[in-house]
Amino acid sequence: MSGILEGKRVLITGVLTEASIAFHTAKLAQEQGAEIILTAFPRPTLTERIAKKLPKPAKVIELDVTNDEHLGRLADVVGEELGGLDGVVHSIGFAPQDALGGNFLNTPFESVSTAMHVSAFSLKSLTMACLPLMQNGGSVVGLTFDAQYAWPQYDWMGPAKAALEATSRYIARDLGKQNIRCNLISAGPLGSMAAKSIPGFSELASVWDTRAPLEWDLKDPEPAGRGIVALLSDWFPKTTGEIIHVDGGLHAIGA
Repeated sequence: MSGILEGKRVLITGVLTEASIAFHTAKLAQEQGAEIILTAFPRPTLTERIAKKLPKPAKVIELDVTNDEHLGRLADVVGEELGGLDGVVHSIGFAPQDALGGNFLNTPFESVSTAMHVSAFSLKSLTMACLPLMQNGGSVVGLTFDAQYAWPQYDWMGPAKAALEATSRYIARDLGKQNIRCNLISAGPLGSMAAKSIPGFSELASVWDTRAPLEWDLKDPEPAGRGIVALLSDWFPKTTGEIIHVDGGLHAIGA
C-alpha cells in the first residue's frame, strides 16, 4: 500500500532539532512517499546534520525568509532539485527576547516588527516564492499557537500568531482559484528549540496538565507532524483557510 504523499514534492522549513515538529513532519512525509527538500537559516550545517537522521537523504538549502534575494532564487534552486512542488510547510517563528517573557507593555516597535515579519508576513513571502513551482495546485501548511487567547509569557508572539492566522485565510482566499490550499495546525506546547527561547515556558505549558482532555506529552511532536502530513495530502481536497487543533482538545475547554 502506497503512502498518502506518494509522488508529492514538499518543501519543509524549520528542521532544527529532532524534537521539532518540522523534523517529524519531514520523517513522516518521507515515510508516506514524498520527496522533500529542507530549508535552513541561519545555520544550514545544523539542519544538514539533523537531516542525516531522516529515513532518506534530503537536500538542505539556505533560506532567510526576510531576505528578498534568497526568496527570489528559491524557485530556481528548488526547481532544479525537485522539478516542482505540491506542498510547502511553514515552520518559522521568531521574536526578540524583549518581546517575550512578560515584557509586553515595554516592547519597542522594532522588536514587534521583527516578530511580525519573521513569524507572519513570511507565510505570504514563502508561499509566493514557491508559487511558480505549484502549477498543478498544492497545499501550504503552517504552524500556529492558538491566538484566540493571551497566554502567559508569550507576549508579542501572540499577536504575531494572530497575524499568521489571518494571513493564512487571505492566502486561502487569493490562491484558491489556482487550487492551492492554505491551512494551519494549532499545536499544543512542545519542548522544542522555539519553546526554550520563551522565558517562563513551563508556566505556559503547565496549563495543559490540568485542562487538556487528552493527555498531552511535551516531548512528542509526532501528533502535530501527522496533522501537517494529512493536510499536505489529497485527503483534505476542499479544506482551506482552516485551523486544525492538535492540542489534546484544550481549545474546547473553559477554565
